[in-house]
Order: sequence, then C-alpha cells, then structure tokens
Amino acid sequence: MTVSATSNVSNATSAASTSSSAAAATNSLNYNDFLTLLMAEMKNQDPTQPMDPSQMVSQLATVSEVGQAVQTNTNLAALLTAASLTQAESLIGKTITSADGSTSGQVASVSVTSSGAVATLASGATVSLSDGASVQ
Repeated sequence: MTVSATSNVSNATSAASTSSSAAAATNSLNYNDFLTLLMAEMKNQDPTQPMDPSQMVSQLATVSEVGQAVQTNTNLAALLTAASLTQAESLIGKTITSADGSTSGQVASVSVTSSGAVATLASGATVSLSDGASVQ
C-alpha cells in the first residue's frame, strides 16, 4: 500500500486552522463554514486512521442544534416585541402616570425599544412602561 506525501494534509490543516481562527475571531462560524471544515478534514484524513462516523454525526447534530437555537431566539425576540407593542397600543388615548408619579398625561403614541415599551404623552413627555405606570 502506498501512502502519498503529507504536505497536502498539512496545507489543508493550515488552511482549515486559519479559516477556523478567523471565523472564531468574528464569532460568525456558521453552518456552511462548519461543513467546509468538515469536508477538508474528511478529504485530508489519515487513511490508516479514518474519522469515526459517530464523531462526524455528533458534530453535525451539534451545529444543527445551535442553528435551531439561534433561529428560535430570533423568533422569540420578534414575538416578544410584537406582544409588547400590542399591549402598549391599548394605552393610546388613555391617561397614565409614571411609576414615580412625576409624569402624567394622555398617551399619544407608543414605541418599543431595546429597554422596553415607551409611551409618548400628548405633552411630549415620555413614560417608560417597563418601570411600571398606572392607567386611569
């Protein structure tokens, strides 16, 4: 049995390592990057010690789970924003008072920011609904 030179393996390993470290530096290793690395690993593996198939399946399952978790988090964030806006929308036209009692007035509009829902009063003042507010 003849085994070819290992220079191709070391070059592919170096390229995979460079690609991996660049992706890790930007925290953007995605599914396609993973498949590229996996294919390079399979293509350049040592024929006397091939990759364990269960290890490959485990790696694919892990990447799939992470991808699904990211998508679930994105969908959940969108759902929570929509729910917050729907709840805040019901306050338009009503009179509210801020949690500390310093600001009061009729709600002209509402918006949802990263810190929560904010009501803009007819007077131009704003009241954070995430801190609590009373509705009259």
